Amino acid sequence: MGEFELIERYFTRTARRAALGVGDDCALLAPAPGMQLAISCDMLIEGRHFLPTVDPFKLGHKALAVNLSDLAACGTKPLAFNLALALPSADDVWLDGFSRGLFALADAHDCELIGGDTTRGPLAICITVFGEVPPGQALLRSGAKAGDDVYVSGTLGDARLALEVFRGTRSLPQAAFDAARARMEQPTPRVALGLALRGVASAAADISDGLVGDLGHILKASRVGARIDTSIAIKLIANKVHLTMGDGQFDSKTALACVLAGGDDYELVFTAPPDARNQVKAAAVQAQTPVTRIGQIEAAPGLRLVDAAGQLLARRFAAFDHFA
Repeated sequence: MGEFELIERYFTRTARRAALGVGDDCALLAPAPGMQLAISCDMLIEGRHFLPTVDPFKLGHKALAVNLSDLAACGTKPLAFNLALALPSADDVWLDGFSRGLFALADAHDCELIGGDTTRGPLAICITVFGEVPPGQALLRSGAKAGDDVYVSGTLGDARLALEVFRGTRSLPQAAFDAARARMEQPTPRVALGLALRGVASAAADISDGLVGDLGHILKASRVGARIDTSIAIKLIANKVHLTMGDGQFDSKTALACVLAGGDDYELVFTAPPDARNQVKAAAVQAQTPVTRIGQIEAAPGLRLVDAAGQLLARRFAAFDHFA
């Protein structure tokens, strides 16, 4: 199977929003009148972002999900995406699973494939996604103010917990591992919540490299600090009841590390004024996504992690960094 037959068989569909389908030198895409284009790009590399044993259907899902998560963090409606794919070989079974997983999520968000590139090489996936948002309504990292509440969506830390099981440093009951693995391999982009938070949240970011690091991006862009109650944050790990030590006690150190610095969660961390708490609650209900208030923005720069008694934690947590 040649390159163009591969594209025709697995990635060519009838054009909808785009003036042209895939296969021309450029795609032509126009947002709705009066809208701005939002554009983001993410790359997944085998051995770095996913395991060689991952189900190709789930990998197709995740490849697009991590990009849709960026659009969600900006309160942006998905429109279309480009796909650049490096493949060791043209494997029909792998391509069938990957494309089905990719398009299942794309169709769920009415997001159209409009072009890209294929080549032979080590397995790598790069997607550029396009969305639209009314001018002035995009959620940015730079809008947090002292006194704002800090929230996160969903649960955190489960993807990292699954990774530790794969690494052999942690064991879980099968049902707990399956749930954590699903969070790692098929994250849910919080697009509906991002849209519902327009005009409510003062700042937002998606949690891809860990809560500490991604909240840190908001703090830096907004020139503020924050205080996070770790006794609340630690409850966000869905598998906490399965994190036990030899004596059966809850292993809070592992759980806290997964929640604060685990990464691969693809939830949203966002801020909003205290008088918007009812609006945040309404947005969560509208998006059918749970949110938890975990702290507060402060004027003094820096991130302060405190326990239930308000005492600062001595332990330090760092976000994932490819080159650290």
